[in-house]
Amino acid sequence: MRILQLHCDSIEYTPTKKEIKNAEDDVSTETIKLEELVVAFVAVEKGDDSSVAQDAISQIKNSMEKIGCKKLLLYPYAHLSSNLASPSLALSLLKEMESYSGSLEVSHSPFGWTKSYKVQVKGHPLAESSKTITKNESTLDESKEEVTSNALKSESKIQSFWYILSPNGKMSPMSEFNFANHKKLEILSKYESAKKRSVDEPPPHVALMKKMAIADYEPASDSGNMRFFPNGRLIKSLIEQYVTSRVKEYGGYEVETPIMYDSNHPSMVSYFNRFPARQYNIDSEGKKLFLRFAACFGQFLMANEFQLSYKNLPYRLYELTRYSFRREQSGELVGLRRLRAFTMPDCHAFCKDMDQSIEEIKKRFDLSQSVLKELGIQESDYEMAIRFTEDFYNENKKTIEELVQRLGKPVLVEMWKEKFFYFVLKWEFNFIDTLGKASALSTDQIDVENANRYGIDFVDENNVKKNPIILHNSPSGAVERIIYALLEKASLDSKQGRKPQIPLWLSPTQVRIIPLKDEFSGICESLAEKISLRNIRVDIDDRNESIGKRIREAEKEWIRYILVIGEKESNSENLSIRDRQTGELRNLTFEEFIKEFELQTKGKPVSSLNMPKYLSQRPQLMV
Repeated sequence: MRILQLHCDSIEYTPTKKEIKNAEDDVSTETIKLEELVVAFVAVEKGDDSSVAQDAISQIKNSMEKIGCKKLLLYPYAHLSSNLASPSLALSLLKEMESYSGSLEVSHSPFGWTKSYKVQVKGHPLAESSKTITKNESTLDESKEEVTSNALKSESKIQSFWYILSPNGKMSPMSEFNFANHKKLEILSKYESAKKRSVDEPPPHVALMKKMAIADYEPASDSGNMRFFPNGRLIKSLIEQYVTSRVKEYGGYEVETPIMYDSNHPSMVSYFNRFPARQYNIDSEGKKLFLRFAACFGQFLMANEFQLSYKNLPYRLYELTRYSFRREQSGELVGLRRLRAFTMPDCHAFCKDMDQSIEEIKKRFDLSQSVLKELGIQESDYEMAIRFTEDFYNENKKTIEELVQRLGKPVLVEMWKEKFFYFVLKWEFNFIDTLGKASALSTDQIDVENANRYGIDFVDENNVKKNPIILHNSPSGAVERIIYALLEKASLDSKQGRKPQIPLWLSPTQVRIIPLKDEFSGICESLAEKISLRNIRVDIDDRNESIGKRIREAEKEWIRYILVIGEKESNSENLSIRDRQTGELRNLTFEEFIKEFELQTKGKPVSSLNMPKYLSQRPQLMV
């Protein structure tokens, strides 16, 4: 049985005619409208029986409980499958599903009829899902198939001691710290100590990512796999290019490694039980494979092939993983904040000893702060958590205090009595959103195990082979999560009366030209060509709409610069520029405008427009 399940504001359907001989009788052809309900489009397949019907309605009921909905419409929908059961069996099982529904308010649309329908789906993370239910198993029940690492099983049991460490070196128990001037740090502290990752409502960026045609859920894929529209792909690409350029400036050497690995490889088996992540498993030609959940495997296996000397260290390998895969629990998946497939800039540094590792981690700390700032995320937007073993703290107290001093504000500390993971220290910058959720962006770890596990060694000054210490750094965190943070910031700006925006260098359209009349189209085309030659993304709103509407829509798209071209502007040597950020209408020479633009985008990657130049040639996205 295949089911497409939608949480809807409303659905309207009108039976028009019988489609098959076995169609239900006594059906009204009047339009039916239902509101605030779950609609389950159902295709009954060959081999389905009562157990499948019971399993299906049980799963639907469970998901409806999570979203607090009691009204269900079962909608026969043969188009979900090419392996359909007989009409009589299909109708029988649909009626069984109704009978098993318990306290739900259930109805079904006419079976075997052609129907016209209109549906309005809600915009939260749990509003859309698909299920495939087969005899004696449920593909939605991930726990039956999931291979869980020992680290993941034990993560919730590990004993942690929570503190707040201030820049002056004072370590206070979390329960005793005064959070009066550190509200975001208080949110992070409660969030991390409670370890509750599930979401109760969609965060604001979910609506924005759809409205701005950046990204959306992909109902034909596994949950947590997103589709990116041209605007979103452009933004992602620019972020990827920028982070990669900064890592290469720092000294990272870019590589590329496979996305799947042999689960039975000795190094993998050992690593599974030290890394707290759920993975996707694949069977291929008798071999059990898994999709990578980090870039570590490929880079470590590559480093195993190197003959390293202490003179080569620190040696830095870098990969932008598109994608890494983690089977996060379904209740945690929401928009771009937490995904199952994500793009992660991942840089590993191989260091000869702890002293070199500490010097290296300081450089990467500064790199991460700088990268986030240039991406549009300020220090006030995130809070730091740092985790370490008690032994490491006692031996490296000054180093830890120096990192906190570099941040310049108190940080959350999680201390472990003994080493549990493969690292002895991990720090991370956490973005705090308006729903009180914390999401890690930049991070780094000091790994003291994996060089030995993967057979990575170097020759020291005395010609003795040793295992390097490995640092795991992502200077930005997942690229999708950067977009999430920027959209959440924009939403907060809007709520507080400021104009929402993303950095100019990331804006899909940076300049919009609007001809007052068709007779000015040629001038607009020439101007657009001149501007685009200076690596600026410019488009032309040539639609047959009022000038007011076109300006308003440019504002809604967060386009920074708007140029309206009429008689006056066509005869002027200067540009009349509407600056959305300041709200001003300014007259600048062409070169003055270019200089202003270049100052704001200096050092950032450039890319051409990723949509048709003329708005009249663009398809409308139905969101």
